[in-house]
Parts: sequence; C-alpha cells; structure tokens
Amino acid sequence: MNILVGVLKQDSGAVERTGTVGWCPQEPLLYDRLTVTETFRLFGSGYGMTAEEIDEAKRRFASKLDFEQYLDYRIDQLSGGNRQKINLSIALMHDPDVLMLDEPYTGFDWETYLIFWDLADELAADGTAVVMISHLIEEQSRLDRIYEVRDGHVYDVTERESETEATTGERRRKADE
Repeated sequence: MNILVGVLKQDSGAVERTGTVGWCPQEPLLYDRLTVTETFRLFGSGYGMTAEEIDEAKRRFASKLDFEQYLDYRIDQLSGGNRQKINLSIALMHDPDVLMLDEPYTGFDWETYLIFWDLADELAADGTAVVMISHLIEEQSRLDRIYEVRDGHVYDVTERESETEATTGERRRKADE
C-alpha cells in the first residue's frame, strides 16, 4: 500500500494512478501541536480545497464520527481512537476516487466501528473504490474481493475465503443446533 500511495518507491514495475487518492495509514500522520480544526485546514489546503469546502468537510465528519467536542483540542490531547477518527476524516475530506485504508478502525469503539462500515458502504455505493488492509477474518463477508500478499506476490483468494466462510457458517449453525 505504501508503494501505491507514493510513500515508498517500487523495486520494479510501474504504478499508475488516475483520479484522487485518500490514504488512511494505520498510524495517524498528524501533527501533535495542531488543533483538529488546524489539521483540517492544513490538509484541506494541500488538497486544494476552499475554506468553505474545508469547513463543510470538518463539520460533516465531526458530526458523523462524533468528535465535534474536540475541534479546538490539540492532536496530542486526543485519545488514540479520536486520532484515528481525524486520520480517517482527513483521508476522506477531499472526496477521493480511491480510498486506501490500512487497519482504519484501530482504536475505534464498537459504535464508531459500525459507523465506519456504514460509511465504507456509502462510499462504495457512490462509486469510490475502497481498498483496505485488514487482519480480521470476520470482515470478509463485507468485501467484494480478497487478496493475500505472500512472499512478495499478490493472490486473489476471494473464492477460497467465500468457501471457508460458508463452511465456517455451516459449522456455526450445527454447533448452535
């Protein structure tokens, strides 16, 4: 993922990107001494957004992810879960064509985790390509495609995981009977 978003240079081959990309790394890339509002202004300016667009995005995500009360707090005063909410919001604020997520819900409470999945579903329905790294097998039913990276190669394991899920679901049903 770091190669796809341009953080690392590839060893070989080529990466071609079209459209806009939003990136939400597992570890938030935020400046501790800025407030949440200043953080939105900084990233929004970098995205080429107007002050009005930045303010609208800030209000929308603060309401949706429930961090309105922290807009004037410095980043270093926030919990890990709230930092991750800001991290996700920054990745989304410019309405990217492709959203790259690396364990985006680290630190989220259960309600925020569910809100995250509602948001991901909305984005996908609106045509945003959502690419996510996850180690949680429970999420496979929410995904269209599943790829596994192993020994430097990428494998499409969607069919295998669908069969595993069906078998696991059957075992669960039998255990419940």
